[in-house]
Amino acid sequence: MILMPDTPILTTTDELLTLAEELAGQAAIAVDLEADSMHHYREQVCLLQVSTTARTVLIDPLAVRDLSPLKPVLADPAVRKYFHAADYDIRCLHRDFAIEVRGLFDTMIACQFLGEEKVGLADVLQTYFDVSLDKRFQRADWSKRPLSGEMIRYAAEDTRHLHRLGEWLEGRLAAKGRLDWVAEEFALLEGVRHNENQGPLYLRFKGAGMLKPRQLAVLDALLQFRDAEAQRRDCPAFKVLGNSALLEIARTAPTSLRALVGLAGMPARLVERYGSRLLKVIEAAMELPDAQLPQFPRSERSERNPEAEARLNLLKKWRTAKAGELGMDPGILINNAALEELSRRPPATARALAESALKNWQKDVLGDDIIAVLFAPQ
Repeated sequence: MILMPDTPILTTTDELLTLAEELAGQAAIAVDLEADSMHHYREQVCLLQVSTTARTVLIDPLAVRDLSPLKPVLADPAVRKYFHAADYDIRCLHRDFAIEVRGLFDTMIACQFLGEEKVGLADVLQTYFDVSLDKRFQRADWSKRPLSGEMIRYAAEDTRHLHRLGEWLEGRLAAKGRLDWVAEEFALLEGVRHNENQGPLYLRFKGAGMLKPRQLAVLDALLQFRDAEAQRRDCPAFKVLGNSALLEIARTAPTSLRALVGLAGMPARLVERYGSRLLKVIEAAMELPDAQLPQFPRSERSERNPEAEARLNLLKKWRTAKAGELGMDPGILINNAALEELSRRPPATARALAESALKNWQKDVLGDDIIAVLFAPQ
């Protein structure tokens, strides 16, 4: 165990076992993590922060690789888990350690359902508790050891205030009758997972769908080159070549180093470093037979439905008014995808609405309004 003022860092299995026993007796714990996604090809969880109402402890998973002693308490719904913006954390905990979280209370979601304009932890703590969080280490390389005293203090502050914040937010939600709303959101969030098998890299590349097949072939080859280089250098792909540069290269398929230099996002130093290899990648993609060119998957374009469009406009107007009445962001109240589905396949009865993909709290709170809007006389 490494000792810092008020914040021990656990580095052994025995220490972790002792902590797990302590946490199992708590009514609630606050949890956060730090990863190294800005600095390495394969990100990993590099630090866990856990706070009880009495103290904050840091866990070094680079020193103690097996975090299974924490699994029972984190999966126990009887022990509340305070997180702020838990989506990423829950995905990482399951991916790296097969840890599941139950009993979640996400303070960011709570803020959203209370209509807070700014929902970042630093903003909320500053506004309501006069607590200032240091943001200097948000993009730090948390895989480096030893951690500086400033980094340790930064990490500890991320969970130290969550108990107080969560209890305060719960009281406000209860006063508005929205505890059931967020409880459903928390339960859904507990089940999110990383999807490692996402198909070709271009499927996740913004702008790829606008390219012609030959251009898409160039982009596909460029992305594979960048990924291999990032893996070789052990760095994030964006630190090899930026997306804007790759997209422009795919569009124009330059055939010379001079043509590369003139492209946005391709300064001379990158052309000098990668130019010759990029030209070979481009040339190989340009020589692919037409039958081997990739095709960006497209859903069939549905025929225009003026009645559905009219219903969608009415639903959006209603949503704006309802969100204003409830003091919530319209997209949090009900998103565009749900409105589009309702406009295409309008439920004529409460029973039909109950069978829709809406969340239960949305059906209860918004259901009557939705049916009224969809079937109001025009």
